[in-house]
Amino acid sequence: MRTIDKRIAPHVKLAASLVSRAPTLTLAYEARCKSRLSATLDNGETVALVLPRGTVLADGDVLVADDGGLVRVVAANEAVLVVRANDALTLTRAAYHLGNRHTPVEVGADYLKLEADTVLESMLTRLGVRVEAASLPFQPETGAYGGGHRHGHDATFDEDYALAQRVFDEHHGEHAHAHSHGHDDGHKHAHGHGGQCDGEHGHDCEHGHDHGHGHSHGKGHAHR
Repeated sequence: MRTIDKRIAPHVKLAASLVSRAPTLTLAYEARCKSRLSATLDNGETVALVLPRGTVLADGDVLVADDGGLVRVVAANEAVLVVRANDALTLTRAAYHLGNRHTPVEVGADYLKLEADTVLESMLTRLGVRVEAASLPFQPETGAYGGGHRHGHDATFDEDYALAQRVFDEHHGEHAHAHSHGHDDGHKHAHGHGGQCDGEHGHDCEHGHDHGHGHSHGKGHAHR
């Protein structure tokens, strides 16, 4: 059994004749998100897909087998919902609510497409968009922080979430450091107080804390 372990980058141009002669591998979206897969080419040949983790195959991708042979990916027709609206704002609202649910969505110039789901179909209808069930290829957006399939119940979602959190923490850390200089006014707080801290900067606290810490303001007096 041949092993397919490489995807040719989209910017690499191959001779059209080579691509047209390559056997095809037709896969639905869920299967195209798997980096380890036993699959059957459209000519009946069984192959093993062993690709880098996080790889999401797209319609038209060209793969290379361990013997140097090429295989072309075809996105299979599958049950989807096609969403359209009379105006851009309504369609954008629909995209927002789908994004809040980590739903994979294919974004077109005037439509959204998602996997068939009766609960989401009901929600979309209430938002005022038109929803049509269809059997079509499905190619949703890939993750914003990585190259793969990302939504809440996908194991690889954790990777994107961790990266997004790291980006936030780096920004937040710089902001907090800069903000702290504005509070260095000659006194020091011993934060053993019983006040509640709401903010994430460490100084957005209720200042009803006990000043019986013995800290000084550099004014020649101490609070008790």
